[in-house]
Amino acid sequence: MIPVILSGGSGTRLWPLSRELYPKQFLPLVGGETMVQSTVARLAGLPSVEAPLVVCNEEHRFVVAEQLRQMGAPPGRIVLEPVGRNTAPAVAVAAIETCQNGEDPVLLVLPADHVIRDVGAFQAAVRQGAAAAESGALVTFGIVPTAPETGYGYVRADKAVVSSGETSSATSGQAGPFRVSQFVEKPDLATAERYVASGEYYWNSGMFMFKAGRYLQELERHAPEMLAACRRAHAGAQSDLDFLRLDKAAFAASPSDSIDYAVMEKTDAAVVVPLDAGWNDVGSWSALWEVSAPDGDGNVLVGDVLTKNVSNSYLRGESRLIAALGLDNYVVVETPDAVLVAHKDQVQ
Repeated sequence: MIPVILSGGSGTRLWPLSRELYPKQFLPLVGGETMVQSTVARLAGLPSVEAPLVVCNEEHRFVVAEQLRQMGAPPGRIVLEPVGRNTAPAVAVAAIETCQNGEDPVLLVLPADHVIRDVGAFQAAVRQGAAAAESGALVTFGIVPTAPETGYGYVRADKAVVSSGETSSATSGQAGPFRVSQFVEKPDLATAERYVASGEYYWNSGMFMFKAGRYLQELERHAPEMLAACRRAHAGAQSDLDFLRLDKAAFAASPSDSIDYAVMEKTDAAVVVPLDAGWNDVGSWSALWEVSAPDGDGNVLVGDVLTKNVSNSYLRGESRLIAALGLDNYVVVETPDAVLVAHKDQVQ
């Protein structure tokens, strides 16, 4: 099994702390480790896991290499994207790179900027997904919803049908993996409430698992132009120590699309493994407040912060004192060159 860590995001919704040249995956937002370090660390203990392959922007290559070196987890390869083309091409070049010399490993595709509280539950789901992936399925991990969230896409599971290599059906009390019957866009609140009440829907996590060759087969069927561009980009790539620099012109010619749109919504081999592990994609300051440990007033205070009559707020000072009075449900983030003040309802 080769983990493929997708580290190309810009984390714009966590401005001003997250910036284009130093986005959120490289920041220690929850605990002492950075998010990319936590992503790699939670793989420890899984069987037959090789060194991770990281796909990132060319500008971030030394940050990635140094952060993994600091934790004693050097990457197997760092693939450098000259331009962003979303997740489907990023994983395509990773699959091409790992399929050389007759190899066809299982790829565990993980965004670098997610929080997962229960590592044991995560690893159990990965083991379950690995069995399905070995049998030819394309696995997505569906987050067991805790609320009718309108900020996520959803995956609908056919709970009467489990994938090949499964343990049992839902009626026997075990969870899948189940055949995917539908991927759906971010719903309105009423629709989300219906989804959660049905018990058939999961949040779309953006985490996947499949054999490298199997993904390339499906890409050939459903997005041949993308695959051809990625093959040209890999063929023209230049190797530089741990870095693989893709050919810019070839990669830029690839259509820009997510794995969901390019493959998962079109394939007849998609299965979903339910995951209940304290997952959060930390997509906004309010989401970061949710995964942090608040004080008795519901506040998360980071840095030099003084408060009076403040509740349910996230206040973070990077270089100066913040004094806040009479706030409820606010986010205040101070950096040396910018300050954000926003109600938590507005942070998206």
